[in-house]
Amino acid sequence: MIPPQEASVRRREIEDKLKQEEETLSFIRDSLEKSDQLTKNMVSILSSFESRLMKLENSIIPVHKQTENLQRLQENVEKTLSCLDHVISYYHVASDTEKIIREGPTGRLEEYLGCMAKIQKAVEYFQDNNPDSPELNRVKFLFERGKESLESEFRSLMTRHSKVISPVLILDLISGEDDMEAQEDMTLEHLSESVLHDVIRISRWLVEYGRNQDFMNVYYQIRSSQLDRSIKGLKEHFRKSSSSSGVPYSPAIPNKRKDTPTKKPVKRPGTIRKAQNLLKQYSQHGLDGKKGGSNLIPLEGHEHDFRVKHLSEALNDKHGPLAGRDDMLDMEIDAYIHCVSAFVKLAQSEYQLLTDIIPEHHQKKTFDSLIQDALDGLMMEGENIVSVARKAIIRHDYSAVLTVFPILRHLKQTKPEFDQVLQGTAASTKNKLPGLITSMETTGAKALEDFADNIKNDPDKEYNMPKDGTVHELTSNAILFLQQLLDFQETAGAMLASQVLGDTYNIPLDPRETSSSATSYNSEFSKRLLSTYICKVLGNLQLNLLSKSKVYEDPALRAIFLHNNYNYILKSLEKSELIHLVAVTQKTAERSYRDHIEQQIQTYQRSWLKVTDYISEKNLPVFQPGVKLRDKERQMIKERFKGFNDGLEELCKIQKAWAIPDTEQRDKIRQAQKHIVKENYGAFLHRYASVPFTKNPEKYIKYRVEQVEDMIERLFDTSA
Repeated sequence: MIPPQEASVRRREIEDKLKQEEETLSFIRDSLEKSDQLTKNMVSILSSFESRLMKLENSIIPVHKQTENLQRLQENVEKTLSCLDHVISYYHVASDTEKIIREGPTGRLEEYLGCMAKIQKAVEYFQDNNPDSPELNRVKFLFERGKESLESEFRSLMTRHSKVISPVLILDLISGEDDMEAQEDMTLEHLSESVLHDVIRISRWLVEYGRNQDFMNVYYQIRSSQLDRSIKGLKEHFRKSSSSSGVPYSPAIPNKRKDTPTKKPVKRPGTIRKAQNLLKQYSQHGLDGKKGGSNLIPLEGHEHDFRVKHLSEALNDKHGPLAGRDDMLDMEIDAYIHCVSAFVKLAQSEYQLLTDIIPEHHQKKTFDSLIQDALDGLMMEGENIVSVARKAIIRHDYSAVLTVFPILRHLKQTKPEFDQVLQGTAASTKNKLPGLITSMETTGAKALEDFADNIKNDPDKEYNMPKDGTVHELTSNAILFLQQLLDFQETAGAMLASQVLGDTYNIPLDPRETSSSATSYNSEFSKRLLSTYICKVLGNLQLNLLSKSKVYEDPALRAIFLHNNYNYILKSLEKSELIHLVAVTQKTAERSYRDHIEQQIQTYQRSWLKVTDYISEKNLPVFQPGVKLRDKERQMIKERFKGFNDGLEELCKIQKAWAIPDTEQRDKIRQAQKHIVKENYGAFLHRYASVPFTKNPEKYIKYRVEQVEDMIERLFDTSA
């Protein structure tokens, strides 16, 4: 039970709390009443505002609609006026543009094209809206006249600014083909930037609006003429420069012009000048064995006169393998090779120019037409070279193949660039260079084969045989010819392979070395073909030399002749790379020639037996010191001395006129012969010099041993 005091406290607390709650309730009632009053006031205000807005809207909407109609009417009027102005402007196009069209586009192309655009639109308008209007005919006439003026301007710009490329610039362009920096600097500017811009604008307008492709024909005709004349100018430059100085002028050659930058020397392909230089060195410097750097064996002594005559005839012989080789021919070959390189470079440049001016789908066809004249000229000149070579081969003039070699090599080296330049052209255009290459390979192979056969079948002409037994001109010419093959090994191999000469030479064709194409082969197969061919020529030459040697009645002179020729062949092979090429298929060739040389030396030495037999110990009388000789014995000794003396004098007189050009071989043969004679004559003289076989010993003992040695030392020397 709660105490009374505590209950009283609790009651007061509850009463206080109840009083507070009543006050709060009273506050809430007052707030709700105020809120209701505010709501009523707001509703009243909004109702009043809505009423006013409705009144305003009813007043504004009619005004807005009326204004909108007025604006529409104004726009229609403005559009009508604009259309009228536009239509009227078409009627003024002819009068506004006639003067400009009549005066032409020169010097104001953009303004002219703007007028042509106006005329074009006027034509379209009248055709669509008033085809019977006389204005249509007038603007059509102006349009056609303007188009003709643009075509004429295109032709004029191309004609006036398409200049022939100078030979000097072409030579610099060719010389820089291996120098990337020089190549970047050597881009040709056929047309100035402003002219090129005008030409491009006209061509695009003619294609897009003029519906005209005739300008493309104009373009290729003008550029074709320029390209052809540039290449012909280069050839003429070679011809003039060669006739005046012997060397084509090019800024690539230093110190020619101070204002011309020095570039790399022109990369001149190999020509047949080497054979000429060898012969000239031979006749001018190599004859005494003291001067010159010829790869051939030096000639000495009394062979000089014969060799000078011999080589001079080789240069001028109409049927020899070096016939007709002169600077003019060399210039023609060099010029042709440079013209081929020039064509590639200029054609590349022409295509770059063409891509900016001619529409893409017409570029290949136009380019094909553009290069035809220049390309046909090159191909025709190449075919002329082939034709001349064929005729020369029929006459047994095998120098023709030397003409073909450098050209063919250059054509094959240039073929990848040719193929790249001619991409997209007609098949007939692409096949021109391969056709010329095939023709040259066939002709070259024919010349090589005929040359080998001619070496074998060269007739024995007594009057053409060297009287001193020196090297025959057939040998020197054959070696010179073969030496030229060293510079053109791949080219010669291609010639031989093109005729499938592996079967001719019994060379097995390894599938790894050849492909389905008869002319496709690797370097090893090419080397074997060429090695076999050279061995064939050398074999034919050896057979012919053996046949020719029979012209000599004296076996010793015959041996000297064969010795000289074999030695010449061996030394020539050794001093060049021919010996390595021969060794590809004939490992023992060098040893075989040495054996032949030694064999001929032994044959020559037997010619001295008729001298040394007189003083040999056999059949000589045996006597005792102090015992008087019988008449028969004295007579025998006299005969031996006389036979030796006469034989020695006769041989020395005859053999002094013979020739052994090789100093080393000449000394070797002399020393060997001196040793043999000295040994025999010294012993004979020692035995009988003090024997009283005659009252006049000086009559029989004519020579001391030293004198005999000196006589042998003067063999093979007409100056002695």
